[in-house]
Amino acid sequence: QVLTLLVLMYPLLRGLALQLHSAVTGSYIPGTHSIAFINCLNEQIARDIARAIMDKKLAAYVNILPKSSALYFWKGELEESTEILLLVKTRTSKIGELSNYVRSIHPFEIPEIISLPIDQGNPLYLKWIEENVPRD
Repeated sequence: QVLTLLVLMYPLLRGLALQLHSAVTGSYIPGTHSIAFINCLNEQIARDIARAIMDKKLAAYVNILPKSSALYFWKGELEESTEILLLVKTRTSKIGELSNYVRSIHPFEIPEIISLPIDQGNPLYLKWIEENVPRD
């Protein structure tokens, strides 16, 4: 039973150990922050969504990338369009809330909202993200 309990508690204990190590050494825990990619139909929608994300403090930084071409399947047909892409820098713990919020305000039926964890980066920048996105 003790072994089962240890196995079940391993993720929690590992997480606590990593947080303690990070606090003591000042090192970054890989995956603490993420970049979310959100596609938008045009620049105005992109700006509106970016501002709404920032107003809710769901991100520390949002890039609005210029228009790009996109090819995709929609309802069985190959489509081609232009889109604006948002790159959203935030805490990984905020991705669920960010995704739910964007889906609630985005005009697309199925908006692209995907994220990738940040493995490493400039420690000062990563700390800045942490300081600008409140904890849950």
